[in-house]
Amino acid sequence: MIGILIVAHGSLADSLVECVTHVLGQRPQGLATLDFIGHADPDERQKALQARLDELDEGDGILVFTDMYGATPSNTLCRVLEPARIEGITGVNLPMLLKALNYRETLALPQLVARIVEGGRNSINHISETMCHAATGR
Repeated sequence: MIGILIVAHGSLADSLVECVTHVLGQRPQGLATLDFIGHADPDERQKALQARLDELDEGDGILVFTDMYGATPSNTLCRVLEPARIEGITGVNLPMLLKALNYRETLALPQLVARIVEGGRNSINHISETMCHAATGR
């Protein structure tokens, strides 16, 4: 199973896991978080990231989500990326995370990454009257 790690500012990663747990009815296995709170030594953050990766590694790869490209979570991840083994996606949102959890046992890591990026883009919509009518009937 592909491990999934969310690395984000503040408590965003933990909040996303709470949302996923609510939607799915239980916390998924092989899902971990690393919250970057305040200012910490970059080497300490790197060690914490590596420890989480080691915990999740079951041999099928690890997908790491970060909140924002160019910020500390993604910059820290950039030091350890290994194509097809440790992959990263930035801009994490709930639909992307749910898609990753649903497909991580049936797709290889590179294909999973492609599906999630496409799904993440498609999950961003302007809520129009037509969409509301389709969803609620009003």
